[in-house]
Amino acid sequence: MNSFRYWSLVLLSLIGLNGNSQNQEKDILTTFHTISSHDLLNDAAELTSARYGGRLSGSPGYQAAAEWVANQLKIAGVKPGLSDGTYLQYFPNAYSDVLSTGSVILLEGGNNMRKEYQFPKDYFPGSNSASGNVSGEVVYVGFGISAPELDYDDYKNIDVKGKILLMETGLPFSGKDSLQQWEPYSYHRYKFQQAKNMGAAGLLYVGKIANPNTSYIEGFVYAHIGEAIVEDLFNGTDRKYAEIHNDIKKNVQPNSFALNKKVEISASTKHFPDSRSCNVIGIIEGSDSVLKSEAIILGAHLDAVGSPGCLFPGALDNASGSVDILAAAKALVASAVKPARTIIFVFFGGEECGLFGSTKLVESPVWLKEKVLCMINLDMVGNGTGFQLGNGKSFPEILKHFTDANEKYIHRDLSASESRVNYGRPRTDGAIFEKAGYKTLGLGTSGTVKPVYYHHPLDNTDALTPEIMEDAAKLLYLGILKLANDQTITTK
Repeated sequence: MNSFRYWSLVLLSLIGLNGNSQNQEKDILTTFHTISSHDLLNDAAELTSARYGGRLSGSPGYQAAAEWVANQLKIAGVKPGLSDGTYLQYFPNAYSDVLSTGSVILLEGGNNMRKEYQFPKDYFPGSNSASGNVSGEVVYVGFGISAPELDYDDYKNIDVKGKILLMETGLPFSGKDSLQQWEPYSYHRYKFQQAKNMGAAGLLYVGKIANPNTSYIEGFVYAHIGEAIVEDLFNGTDRKYAEIHNDIKKNVQPNSFALNKKVEISASTKHFPDSRSCNVIGIIEGSDSVLKSEAIILGAHLDAVGSPGCLFPGALDNASGSVDILAAAKALVASAVKPARTIIFVFFGGEECGLFGSTKLVESPVWLKEKVLCMINLDMVGNGTGFQLGNGKSFPEILKHFTDANEKYIHRDLSASESRVNYGRPRTDGAIFEKAGYKTLGLGTSGTVKPVYYHHPLDNTDALTPEIMEDAAKLLYLGILKLANDQTITTK
């Protein structure tokens, strides 16, 4: 048997078809091989180009990127997903333009400059910082939480009025039993507003990660800082930062204190409170007269973190997931073997700002929830050696179609995990669907081939592994097609 005939039969067994014509067999194989790393990398290069400004949700750059994706769907023959015949589902999304790198300066007494830190090596300007210049004594306030019902208050017995706060992200609690009680205090928006309410002049947020998932607060200036600044602030004290941090988490006891250092923070921004953003939604209608009433949702967030000081291209996070879904959509349209069930493709906006787009779609669905077979979310699938299907073990009837595809044709390591109770704040679009009661899986990668530049200016196409992106799109094409044509599976 020649190799072409062999692989045709392999694919036919994978898709679950019997007795189809030779032309259909050839088309399945031909369509599979049209998914190429070259095309995926070209699409990623488009989305990460400067013309889209880092795809910050709510910005003109993001809107242009969304329109580009919608046009690609239209060209491919993917129909608009909204009932009014359009691709774009809008929702409110305020945002801020960061107009310069700003500054973070450690001062000596008398305001003599001691050390001016460097962007992007030492800090990132706040994505939603107010514009202006603030200076003051630095006070370490741990996690910046006041939770009297949990007998925890980082602000107790410490004066922060007019001060610059040094604050941790996350929570001082890592157990599971009562983590849901702590969830409201895990949000960046809560922490920033509480700092303002307590009279702080500004904030140094530990962790050099650009992040638009914060509130704009008039007059409140902040920056995201790295380890070097934290070390300098603790230098000369009788305390070690790592020990303080670890003790707070270990004992769940606040330990706030003045650092006897003075810092100046400056920022130049422009806030747009009345902006809006959108999801891009396309649909391939099922070919079966009965099963087409059921749908599979395939989603990835299109937005990134914008240009806080310079362009943050957002290649791995998450142009990679977006172009993989786009490639799978094109292949499913082109294939002679049509999905029996309806496939909905969603490119979410507002993920980086607080999961706005997925929340909008859950609250204003384009398909009956009871008729959705599952939701599969892709995030950061452009660097790795294998695949992970989050929650896959909890849904073996869904997982098997992807493991079969991988074992028979992709040949990558593929692991799956059990569904877990979602403790703490949701971090992905998939988590929003899971909390709403949808069967939800997440496709990601395992292992790394290249350095990961999370929310960083170096997250460009050079940080991508095109081969894993190609295989991810092929896995989606084959797995989704077989899942959509499974006559035994139900939405219950």
